[in-house]
Amino acid sequence: MKYTQQYWEDADKALLSIPDPEKLFHKTILITGGTGMICSAVTEILVRLNERFDAGINILIAVRTEEEIETRFPGFLADKKLSFVKYDATKPEALDIHADYIIHAASNAHPAAYTAEPVETILGNVLGLNTLLSMAVRNGVQRLLYFSSSEIYGEKKEARPYVENDFGYVDILNPRACYPSSKRAAETLCVAYGQEYAIDTVIVRPGHIYGPTIGAWDTRASAQFSRDAAEGRNIVMKSAGAQLRSYCYTMDCASAILTVLLEGENGNAYNISNPQSICTIREIAEALAEAGGTEVVFENPSDLEKKGYNMMSNSALDSKKLESLGWKPAFDLKAGAERTVRYLKNN
Repeated sequence: MKYTQQYWEDADKALLSIPDPEKLFHKTILITGGTGMICSAVTEILVRLNERFDAGINILIAVRTEEEIETRFPGFLADKKLSFVKYDATKPEALDIHADYIIHAASNAHPAAYTAEPVETILGNVLGLNTLLSMAVRNGVQRLLYFSSSEIYGEKKEARPYVENDFGYVDILNPRACYPSSKRAAETLCVAYGQEYAIDTVIVRPGHIYGPTIGAWDTRASAQFSRDAAEGRNIVMKSAGAQLRSYCYTMDCASAILTVLLEGENGNAYNISNPQSICTIREIAEALAEAGGTEVVFENPSDLEKKGYNMMSNSALDSKKLESLGWKPAFDLKAGAERTVRYLKNN
C-alpha cells in the first residue's frame, strides 16, 4: 500500500465515527486476517490512534507469514507499529497469546475460493474460530469479536432490509453454501462458548464491503469493478445487476467493527451497513465507472462464474442496531467510489 496524506485523513475521519476510542488505549489487540481488505483498515485506524494520541495499543497481526505484513504494511514491522503472530485458520494449532481483545476475520472471503475450496472454507470458519475461543478460555481474553457475513440470512421473499433476527432459506446441499452455513455454525459456537465457558463474544455481519484495500485475487463483483475503473477499462457485468446489496466503504466498516468491539452487547450480532449506500449491483458499478471515467457493459457469465454467485437476490441490511451504539458512517456511495478508484490508481 502506498499511503497518501489524504488516505490518513480518511482514517482520521473514520475515527470520529467511533463513540469512545479511548477505551482501546493501552490494550493488546490480536487481529486475524489483519492484512485482508477490511481488517487492514481496522489496523490502520489503530496505528493512527497510536500515532496521533500516543494510545499505546499493542497491535498483533495473526497471518501465515511475515511477508504478508511486509507486503500490505511496508515498514510497519521494522518501525514496531505492528507485531507478527503465525496463524493459519485452516490448520488450527494451539495458540498462547495474551490479548485483551481478539478480532477474528481470517476466512476464505471471495467466490473463487468458496468454489475451489468448500471443505477448507468450512473448516477454516469453524475450527479456526474454535482455536481462538479455546485460547480465550485459557488466557482470560476480555472479548472476542467474530467476523460473520450477511450471507447467513439466506433467501427471503420480502424486499425490506434484513434485521438481526431474520433468517431465510439456504440450500445446504449446494456446495456454495459452505460459506453461509459455516458462518452460521461459527456464530452458534461463539454463543455456546459464552454459555458454557463465560466467554464474552460479539458478532458483526458486514454487507458488501468495497474500497482500495481489495486484493488482486479478490473475485467479488465490486472488487473486479473497482480494478477495472481504476485501470480505465469498461466495467463488465455478467448479470442485469438487479440484486439489492448493502455496500459499505472499508473505512466505515472498520469504524463499525471497532464500535461493536467496544460498545456491543455480549452474545449479540450487529449488521454493518451504510444506509446511504444500499443499492443494486448495477448502481455501484455505475458509481465506480463514473469515478473512473469508464462505462458499464454486459456479457453472459460462464458456468464456473455462476457457481460462485451469491445465492441471495436481496441482501440489504438494516443498520439501526449498530447505529444505536453511537456509530455513524462517514462516506456515502459517491465518496467511497471516488476514493476507491483514486487510491487504486496510486497503487
